[in-house]
Amino acid sequence: MPVVSEKNASQSASLDGLEVHYEAVDGYTIAFEKHTRDADRSDLFKGLPGDRCQAAHWGVVLKGKMIYRYGDREDVIHAGEAYYAPPGHTPVLFAGTELIEFSNTTQLAKIMGVMMENLAAGGR
Repeated sequence: MPVVSEKNASQSASLDGLEVHYEAVDGYTIAFEKHTRDADRSDLFKGLPGDRCQAAHWGVVLKGKMIYRYGDREDVIHAGEAYYAPPGHTPVLFAGTELIEFSNTTQLAKIMGVMMENLAAGGR
């Protein structure tokens, strides 16, 4: 059985206000995220259908809170709560939030490609 922790994850990335360590395991990416500033990340999804993330995510908020915005609602997830975020969302993160998230690696790679292009074009 594969075991992943923040310390032994083989990949890591930093973005203004975000530190993430992650590992792909059997078709899913396990990500450990720490957010150090408030951030509405909706601008990073421009160019995807509806300008929204098209990957599904499952996770647990360990500290703080986050919001997933959809066309017709917002889901607010607080520390100690597990969540499922279906495709069609944009995230809002808050300083002090820590979470563990699980995503389909193939879906996530497609989304990350668009996000990196948007970052290079001046997104936050």
